[in-house]
Amino acid sequence: MDRRDTPTPTDTRAQTQPQADLETTLLGPVLPDRSCGDCTACCTELTVDTPEFAKPAGTPCVHLSGQGCGIHAVRPRICRTWFCAWRRVASLPDEARPDRSGLLVSLNFVSQPQNCLEGVSINVRVLAGSDAIANGMAAIVLDNVCDQLVPVWFSDGSKKMLMHPDNDVARFVLSGEAAPPHLQDEVAAWRERYGVFGLNR
Repeated sequence: MDRRDTPTPTDTRAQTQPQADLETTLLGPVLPDRSCGDCTACCTELTVDTPEFAKPAGTPCVHLSGQGCGIHAVRPRICRTWFCAWRRVASLPDEARPDRSGLLVSLNFVSQPQNCLEGVSINVRVLAGSDAIANGMAAIVLDNVCDQLVPVWFSDGSKKMLMHPDNDVARFVLSGEAAPPHLQDEVAAWRERYGVFGLNR
């Protein structure tokens, strides 16, 4: 199936100010039987841009050490309240924890999206050195998150691809053109939910 490709942004601002209540609505509550353990993928991969603390994407946090967070007991609020999708989505297998799977899955918030399907979306990122595509883990994770009315983007390090909704639906959602009868209801549902972000800026 064709996918809509766009360049991967160098600054993933989607992780700037996660909305915990919206994350709970779309991904579910934090699961009590899952913990980060030794995983520190988010401490390197994500952009953090808050008054309390900031770091660019792809750069290890200055507080990260061989034993994990060096200031864990007094870590910033953003670090206390943000959780990747593996901590929330029960259908993701234990092997999908970022440090095990080589995939970091998060709900992204983009204040100035390039199109309406980027405003609030799930982003599945392939971490450096990961073989998640070759071993099938990426397909398993995508199957588990492409099941609701939330856009899903897949980033492999060089580009990002829209995986959900499928290309036919996305084309009509983004173009504003009238959809054929068999896609009208689905396209209308996506437009109703994400039209607030505007079409084709």
